[in-house]
Formats: sequence, structure tokens, C-alpha cells
Amino acid sequence: MSLASNTSNQTRGLSPEMFLSEELAAVELDQIFYREWSCIGREDDIPNVGDFVTFKVGDQPIIVVRLEDKSIRAMSNVCRHRMMRLVQGNGNTRQFSCPYHGWTYSLDGNLVGAPHMGCNLNFSKEKFMLPTLKCETWHGWIYVSLSNDAAPIVERLKKLDTMVQPYEMEHYVTVFVEDLEWNTNWKLLCQNFMEGYHLPIAHRSTVGRNFPVGETKFDSDGASEGFTYQYFLKPNDMNFGVAHPMNTRLTDNLRRSSVMPTIFPSHMYVLAPDHLWYLSLQPNGVGKVRIRYGAALAPEVMEHTEDKSNLLSQFKELLDKTQEEDRLLVENIFENIRGPMAMAGPLSWLEREVHEFTQYLARKIA
Repeated sequence: MSLASNTSNQTRGLSPEMFLSEELAAVELDQIFYREWSCIGREDDIPNVGDFVTFKVGDQPIIVVRLEDKSIRAMSNVCRHRMMRLVQGNGNTRQFSCPYHGWTYSLDGNLVGAPHMGCNLNFSKEKFMLPTLKCETWHGWIYVSLSNDAAPIVERLKKLDTMVQPYEMEHYVTVFVEDLEWNTNWKLLCQNFMEGYHLPIAHRSTVGRNFPVGETKFDSDGASEGFTYQYFLKPNDMNFGVAHPMNTRLTDNLRRSSVMPTIFPSHMYVLAPDHLWYLSLQPNGVGKVRIRYGAALAPEVMEHTEDKSNLLSQFKELLDKTQEEDRLLVENIFENIRGPMAMAGPLSWLEREVHEFTQYLARKIA
């Protein structure tokens, strides 16, 4: 991790062994993913009482559910009886019932039913509630942590507030969420998402066609402990990625400005005046990454578009094509780094966030 101490104009990318080491992968789970915040999606994924989504932080399955008082709770998705997973996917329910022996839990995780356990001496349902996780929200995002020592997400991202608050992304309307798995290391996909250097080349037929490379700017203070970001201006003649005429929140250059934050370790999104899309990653061993992939549109776009079906179809098609372009890139790189002649080269100024990501990793695992 000595690379992390170099200034950005001297740095190289991570060496191949950083993506291939099984020992390092285990350390990352313990030191990063079991201690940091993970994004499981957006608040409007679960708007109603009983709505739930499932996720996996490292090897830990979790449920995130909307309770009767409209608060959100995160808890283990593993039955306290014989460790069966309770539910999969997402949906709406009044209680969680284990598909193995029928142990049943209320929305807040209390054991309310345990068939044929009454004959067990001193058995008490109160002792077997589902373990809970820290769960907090920030501008419409839901974050969870397995660590009780994780600093509040509001404090961790406080310095990012000034960049994202004008967009009011908490009011954006989610239009799709999918779970994917790619054959690559999670760090390769993180690095790929957080730099715009490859956009005009690798994405020239999609989101990189009119990407203003020269307009890319970074935080003048450098990366913070919990995040990094870049931002850029779209040309005025664009009809995608700029403010809708009915947008009254944004003025001047903000009407065509996009922000690309990376919330360490692995939540990344593009926030534009008219839309956002995001990835939230979890490693699945060295060579696979689980991806929660979703997008949302600004409320005025949804309200003032007559043919919503066509809009959503085109929007989804564009993002899916972009995703497929990225999948081919990062899976190809993961294959290539296994070769004996593979070595990392110098980073461009446009890859500053890649260097800051290396610094983050060094702080956590060096």
C-alpha cells in the first residue's frame, strides 16, 4: 500500500495481487465491509408498512423493512432456529415465516410463533428475536452497518451535503432496481465507475458520447474519510442529464451539472438534474461481485412526461447498454491481471478518485 502515499501525479494503479489475493479478500470483509456502511437502496423502495428488501453484506443476509410507525429496521435474515434464510428478494408482508420449520417473526423481528416448541423446558420466544443492524438514511438512501461503532452516516457525509442538497434527490422516483453478479473483483468495478477517463472511448455510443472531459472537476480539499466525488457540466444543447424546464430547484450552472460521488467502500452514483443511477457492491470472493443496480428520475420529469412508458424504456435501455459495456471491461481486466506480465501503469489526472480509493483502502487494511 506504499502507492497510497504518493502524490496523484506520480501514482500507479493497484498491482494485480491486490485483486487476486484470497487473504486480502478475507481482510477486506473483516476490516471494511463488516465495519463500514453499505447502501441497500433507496427509501422509496419500501414506502409502505410491511414493504421489505433483502441484501447481503459480505456473508451476512439481511432484511430491511418498513415498520408500523413508518421507521425502517434492518435485521438478520437468518432464522434463530436452524439458520435458514427467512425470505428472498423483496415484497410486502405482515410477518416473516421461516420456510424450514415455520418459526415466525413480527416485522420488528420478535419471535411470535415457534411450532411444537412448547414442550421444551424453559423455552422462551423472547430470547430469540432477530439480531438488528444499525440502519440510517441520508437524502433518500438507506445505509446499514454490522458495526455498532460506525459513525453516523450524516456525520460521515456532512461535507458532501453542499454538493447534493440542491438536487433534492430524496424526492427522485425510483424506476427500477436489479441485482446482478459479475465475474470480476469488486475493486475493479469501483475504480471503473469513479473515473471518467474511459467514458469517451469505452462508452462513446452511450453515456460517453458527449462527455465533457475537460470540464471534470474534483473536490478542492481532496478526498474525505468517507467519500470522494467529481463533477462536470453538460453542454447546454443536451436533452438528457440537464434540468427539466419545470425544475425550479436548480439555477445557473447547476441546471447542467452532474455529481459523481463514491461513498466508501462501494456505493457509487451519478446525480444529474433529471435523473440518478447507482451501483452498490459487495464482494463474493475474489472473482465475483454482487451488484445492486438502480435508477430514479426527478419528480418533474415523471410528472410532466406524457409518454412515460417510452421514456422509461429508453432510459433503461441506455443504462443497460452502459452497464454491459462496463461488464465487458472489468471482466476482461480481471482475466488479464492473472498473466505473469501484468503490471499497473501511471494514473491520469482524470483518475484522481482511483488514487483516493487506494488511500482509503490503505487506511482500512494496511
